[in-house]
Amino acid sequence: MVDWMWLMSVLLLGAALGFYLSTLPQTRRIFVSFKSVSINTGSSGNSKTKSKEPLEIERLADFRKKIQNGKIAAQCSHATLGLYKKLLQRATRALDRWEYCAQPKVVVKIESEGEMLVLQGRAKSFQLPTHITTDAGKTQIAPNSRTVMAILGPVDSVDEVTSGLKLM
Repeated sequence: MVDWMWLMSVLLLGAALGFYLSTLPQTRRIFVSFKSVSINTGSSGNSKTKSKEPLEIERLADFRKKIQNGKIAAQCSHATLGLYKKLLQRATRALDRWEYCAQPKVVVKIESEGEMLVLQGRAKSFQLPTHITTDAGKTQIAPNSRTVMAILGPVDSVDEVTSGLKLM
């Protein structure tokens, strides 16, 4: 008889806890289906065609000089965070979908700032949001150097922009 009462109380407590967790906004977001989402690149209203692919953030890093690995990691983090902040205001559904897809991130090498700007134009032609990180120049890199560009989009679209670039 005691085992039956214990089992019922545990089941009741579990049901109550499950109901409470389902009312929290963060928890509900986990169970939302991300079958399609459009990426809005700005306030102009232009948006990418809806896609069912997983999203990824790809960072294009320009580090031709001798720079320590920690500085490279910091610049890549700045680029990711900068893009995240933009998307938090402009395209929260795309950001939710990227988070739901395990937040894939890739870093590739580019040869120059000029190449970075050309690839940014190409990404914009695919209507993919981008963010370029500019270094303050307090440590190893010259002031106002563009170091890393982050792009968010469906894997195939991002790969079309960055095809031919080598992994870092």
